[in-house]
Order: sequence, then structure tokens, then C-alpha cells
Amino acid sequence: MANVEHGGPVTGRVSVARVGLWLIAGVLAVRQLVVVLSTPRGERLTDLETWIGPNGVLHVKGSLYDAPDRFTGTPFAGLVLKPLSRAAEQALGWGWTFGSLALVVVLGLVAARALPQPVSRRTALFAAPVAISLLMLSLPVRNAFTLGQTSIIPVLLVLLGCFAVRGQQASGVLIGVAAALQPTVLLFAPLLWFTGRRRAAVSSGVTFAAATALAWAAMPHDSWTYWVHHLAGAGLSTDPSANANQSLHGMLLRFGLEGPLEIGLFLLLGVAVAALGLRRAVTYARDGQLLLAVAVTGCVAVAVSPTTWQHQLLWVLLAVVGRVGRRASDRYMWPVLVVLALTLPSKMLLPNMPVVEPIADNVVLIAALAAACVVPFLSRTSPLYRTPIPTDHAAPVPARWARVPLVPVWRRVISRPNLILELLLIRVGYSAYQQVRLAATGGTNSGGRTTAEAHGRQIHSIEQFLHIDVERWVNHAVVDHASWLKDFFNFYYTSFHFVVPLAVLGFMYVRRPAEYRWGRSALGFATLLALVGFWAYPLAPPRLMPNLGFIDTVHGVQDFSKPDYGTLTHLTNQYAAMPSLHFGWSLWCGIMIVVLARRWWVKALGLVHPLCTVSAIVATGNHWVLDAVGGATVVALGFLVTYALQGPRVRTRTTPSSRPPETASPVPDPGDAPVETPRP
Repeated sequence: MANVEHGGPVTGRVSVARVGLWLIAGVLAVRQLVVVLSTPRGERLTDLETWIGPNGVLHVKGSLYDAPDRFTGTPFAGLVLKPLSRAAEQALGWGWTFGSLALVVVLGLVAARALPQPVSRRTALFAAPVAISLLMLSLPVRNAFTLGQTSIIPVLLVLLGCFAVRGQQASGVLIGVAAALQPTVLLFAPLLWFTGRRRAAVSSGVTFAAATALAWAAMPHDSWTYWVHHLAGAGLSTDPSANANQSLHGMLLRFGLEGPLEIGLFLLLGVAVAALGLRRAVTYARDGQLLLAVAVTGCVAVAVSPTTWQHQLLWVLLAVVGRVGRRASDRYMWPVLVVLALTLPSKMLLPNMPVVEPIADNVVLIAALAAACVVPFLSRTSPLYRTPIPTDHAAPVPARWARVPLVPVWRRVISRPNLILELLLIRVGYSAYQQVRLAATGGTNSGGRTTAEAHGRQIHSIEQFLHIDVERWVNHAVVDHASWLKDFFNFYYTSFHFVVPLAVLGFMYVRRPAEYRWGRSALGFATLLALVGFWAYPLAPPRLMPNLGFIDTVHGVQDFSKPDYGTLTHLTNQYAAMPSLHFGWSLWCGIMIVVLARRWWVKALGLVHPLCTVSAIVATGNHWVLDAVGGATVVALGFLVTYALQGPRVRTRTTPSSRPPETASPVPDPGDAPVETPRP
């Protein structure tokens, strides 16, 4: 009876969640259609236009590979696409776009059904909409939609051959056709052979040979050009060293290697990656994780191909099905890393610094190599595969209001989060924050100048009415009578804004993991609320208000029509002043220091930081006094939202103490946090 009583609400919540996920998948699909179909002709489906458009290379009577806009596919692909050239106008519009959408949906459904068994009922229900949503968000699919590429087809053919069709011969035929379109797919033949599907392996090889021979008979000159002169398409691209070529060959070219040395090193690395990756793929296939084996083989194909363009990187996304990590809290790291690498540009993942450029230029290739050769995916025979080491949570603590926490499933974790994942998410969050700030004025610093100056006059009038318009007096007093103080405030404004929050976060991560999660959430919510303010109320700071006589102590005298803020001129929105996150972040730091510190003088330093910050932003002319009030407001709301959703914070001791045997983790883990002391 208990199961019956509790089964209804759970089933209802699962159903609602499933409907919500399907709605998200539908919205993403519609968005992709709108993006493609709303793009002006001549700018959409450009690769397809190059191939089968009215003036495309498939209309050229000579060689496909002699046209100014080079055809980079196989001769068999050209043979298949040539008939479409007669219906180019229809293919370049609604038909091609909706056809590509249908392929993505089928691909997501097949991948969801191919998850390694056993899976929970909830996973089975959620797998399809989540898979389709991830595909729609991924850069390879978005790129294929925009350019009109056929790169979705080989991936779908392989998945259909491995999981959908019956009979080894039919399976091999589908994979062979995929290899005829994308030659490195032929690497799936060894996977089939060594996993006992030898008829499928032979069938795929025969189909590939037959399709290639057919294309050779129909287009001998083009086949010679592709297979012999250009060594299976290598060199057909105008710039194989471009960042878009995420293969070992492209990486070596970007490192400055050329000629026989580069070719020899590429072949050596390619053989090593293929041998190690295929061996791992065979192991996972025999373990019952065939979808992971397919993903690993596809990642090998990505690495060893002479050219692997962005629309051909879909194999890497399939690697999210692999399970990595002993602790439950680490299980999300690998999927999140893969999803971020396949959905976001590298400049959002890594800072714009020369030292990380080699990584930023090869992010997806690194993910493919990691999946193929390095990442220790768990075997299904491992006891940790289904039951990882559980995450430590705080005991429930009564809140001041009956409905707090509003999200009971957001349990308060007391263990330390994964550092790599945490740093990556912080970086992505800050990049998104920068993009939204800039988008608030149409993507340019000058886009919202008129509105921002009008709002600046409003704020100035309100401060005059309240008799708190002290900004000009403080600004000139510092400049005219205390040059040392001006230099101090300039330094404080430009340096401490990032240093202190990062230091506080770092301390909490190491010494107070539970408070870190709580404080980080509050800071995140405060920043999100601030973005709403930037978007809704663009505001010119005092230094950018003409005729008010403020002195920009940090950047000097400015031409308001063409301001210069150094290297960040085109990357920041100077009219994102209300609320002031300079003061908001400093206030958050002060609150966390006062709450966490044990010595009175450390608490005092925590209070000094926001005081110095508000003095600096006013003295340098970068903010109004009311901006600081806005910053304090969003920080207060950030803590309030965190409390409402998550409940009271959890206090942890710095010295570990023993737990009762019945609550201890199955396997001791040094990364777990000490025992918590709930706050009443």
C-alpha cells in the first residue's frame, strides 16, 4: 500500500518532467529552423549552394575538384548529390532544412534506445528528449544546418547499422555506405570484426569498395584526384591548418610543423591513436557498452582523418554515455566537459591568454583524444558502475518559514565539488555574463549611449533630491588634493574586483566546502539579477556623462563618441553600471568573511573591503552612489533566493571527526568534507 500511495505523485512528477523536456527539445528544434530559414539567401546553406546550387560545382562539366569553390567530399558523395542539382532550388530551402531536422530527431531516438542496459525507467523516459536537445545545441549539428552539410548522415547510418537493422549483412551495408561518404568510418569494420560480427565487417568493406568503384567508373578523373593525388581528400581544403580542422593533421600544422616531418609524425600518431582507441572500443563493446564503443571509434576517426571539420565532430558528443568516476559527485564531470566542448566556442571555455591558445585551438580534438585513449570509463562489471560512492549531504534543518526550502530535491551537499568542473563552470558563467552585458546595448559600447545618458541624468536628479550627490566633490577632491589617494583608488578599482572574490572562493573551497556551495550560489544569483538590471536599465556612469565635469581617473579624458578603455574597449559594456557589481561582489566578500572568520581583526578586514570599494568607485567616477545601493540590493536578494531554494546554510568544522558506522561512506574518500554542524 505504501508503494501505491507514493507511486502516484512520483509518476506524475516524472511525467511532467518528461513533457517539459520534450517541450525544450521542440523549442530548440523550432529555433534551429527559424535561424536557418530567416537567414538571407546567399548566407544560408552556403556549402550546399557551393555543391548543388545553380552555379555549384556539381554543375561543372569538368572535375569536381577544379572548381574555384572546391568540393571536399568523396567522389561517391558527388555521384549521389549530382541528381539533386536538378532540384537545387527546392533542396536549398524548406525541404533540405526539414529533412535535416528529421535526421537529427531519428539520430536522437536511436541513440537513446542504444543506452547500455540496464537503465532505470526514469532514464529511459528522459533519454530521447535529452539526446535530441543536446544534438540541437551542439556545434556540429548547428553548423551542419547552417552550411547545408551531410555530416549527420554517416553518423545516423552507423547507428542504424549497429542498433536498428536486423542481420549482419544489412548492418554492414549501411556502415559501408557511410564509409563511402566519410572514409574514416571504415574504422568501424575492425570493431565489427573483433566483436564477433565478421559478416557485417566483410559486408561493410565490400559495400565501401563497390560504392567507391562505382564512383571511379562514373568519374575516373575525380576519383584519381581524390584518392591518389590528394590521398583520400587530404589537401582539398584551402587551409587545413585552420582551427576548424580538429584533427591531428590540423593540430600539427597549427604547431608550425610542415613537410615530411609533419606527415611522418601525423602517421605515427594516427597509427598509435587508432590501435589504442580501437582496442578500447572492442573492450567496451564486449562489456555490453556498444554505444560507447561506437563513440570511441568515431573519436578515433575524428583524430586520424586528415581533415575533420566542425560539422563532422558529432561522434564526440556520443561519448557522454560513458561513466567515469568513483564518487557520485564526479559522475557529471565528463558529460559536462563533453557537452560544453561541443556546444560552446573555445573562447568561452578558456581565458583569452597566449599560454592557453594551444588548448583553445584544439579543444574538441583534445576531447576526442581523451575519449579514444585516456578517459577510464567504468566497466559494467564494476560495483561502482551502478552504485558510486554516495555524496555526503547535511541533515535536514528546520527553516524560519514552513515552505523553505522551495526545492527539497536540491539537497545540501557538504563534500567538496570537483575542482576541474567548478573552474570550468565559473569560466563559462563569467563568459556568459560578459556576453549578456555587451548584448544589453546591441553588442556595442556606443549602442545604448543616448538611453544610458538619459538614465544617468535621472539618477543624478534623484541623488540631488536626496542630497547624496557627492560623486563630483569626491572625484575632484581626490584628483586635486590627494594624488596618492587617486593612485590608490585606481589600483584598488582595477585589481581587487577579481582578486578578492577569487581568494574568498578559493578559501571556502579548501576549508569550508559546504559554505562554498552556499556562498557560490548566492553570488551566482546576485550576478544573474544584476544582468537583468544591465539589460533593463542601461546607465552611463559619472565619468561618461558629458557636461557634468567628472574626471575619468582610470582611463583619462575620453572622446564619448569613440571611447578607449584599453584592450577591453570592444569586449565590455561601459553602460552596465546599475547595479554596481564592483560594490556588490565586494559586499558579498565582506559578508562571507564576517560569517566565516573567527578572529575579530579578520572580520574587520572583511568590512574594510566593501568600504574601500565604494570609495574607489565613487572617487574614480565609475559609479553613482545609487549604483552601490543597487549592488547591495542584488546581493541581499541573492542570499534570499539561495535561502528560499536551498534552506539554511551548513556549517562545517575544519578538523574531521568520526562518523557512526551506519552513516559512513562505503569507501573512504579523502576529498570528502568533514562532518557538518547544522546551523539552527
